Amino acid sequence: MGTFNSSSDQTFFLVGFSDWPHLELVFFVIISICYSLTLLGNTSIIALSRLDIRLQTPMYFFLSHLSLLDLCYTTSTVPQLLINLHGLDRTISYGRCVAQLLIFLALASTECVLLGVMAFDRYAAVCRPLHYTTIMHPQLCQALAISSWVGGLVNSLIQTGLMMAMPLCGHRLNHFFCEMPIFLKLACEETKGTEAKMFVARTIILVFPATLILGSYAHIARAVLKVKSKAGRRKAFGTCGSHMLVVSLFYGSAIYTYLQPTHTYSESEGKFVALFYTIITPMLNPLIYTLRNKDVKGALWKVLGKGTDSG
Repeated sequence: MGTFNSSSDQTFFLVGFSDWPHLELVFFVIISICYSLTLLGNTSIIALSRLDIRLQTPMYFFLSHLSLLDLCYTTSTVPQLLINLHGLDRTISYGRCVAQLLIFLALASTECVLLGVMAFDRYAAVCRPLHYTTIMHPQLCQALAISSWVGGLVNSLIQTGLMMAMPLCGHRLNHFFCEMPIFLKLACEETKGTEAKMFVARTIILVFPATLILGSYAHIARAVLKVKSKAGRRKAFGTCGSHMLVVSLFYGSAIYTYLQPTHTYSESEGKFVALFYTIITPMLNPLIYTLRNKDVKGALWKVLGKGTDSG
């Protein structure tokens, strides 16, 4: 094993799913389909939110940011994974690995914050409908979106900087992309101090937004229970339930990966868990957030030239 920390000519070997060669073709096909659906769904939401005036509201403003995040987020890891699964090239340079880690952490951290912002937006819409336009005015929406991106970038810079300061032993990354827990496993020296600092950063970026989301949806659920119409309650709970499902998949898998001690982290399990927050949730987000939405369906038919004058 070699020891190094920042030499740009060093390379890593990404193991990926090569330990299960009989599954690689299956994974390649499934992940290719999921990636295509992710690109199509999220690009459609961004385009529709720009083309249809009915979708130029705070909810779709944040949703278009989420879609842009998911496009970049998956593209930072999935092409590398597909190349790995195809067996064309399983190596990655130290510089590319650090860049991938920085970009991935920035986008993932931004999504954590943005999902919290979107939950607050839904809380304001459902629980404070008469004051919604006053609360979620354009300046606040812009500020919340910018804060999400900046917060994600700052968190990524802190964690990536801490990682780059560690001397690493070995070149074998038992993952399909450059993931932080794998680097901690490769550390040549004691990492408790570094892990403690990273844990604080991760707690802020994961636990605080998750708490905001749970609190927002608890208030939404209480408000929905007061709705007299059974059909209205059923529709509201169906929508909130689908939102919470995706949020739970994203946060649950991310918390499992990033908030457990390094010595208990399983590299084999971690690869499969990572598929949820790198591939599954970015694919589901456009479906879950727009599947039952008449405005989105109307905008889509209008763009496709199948709408009617009555909308």
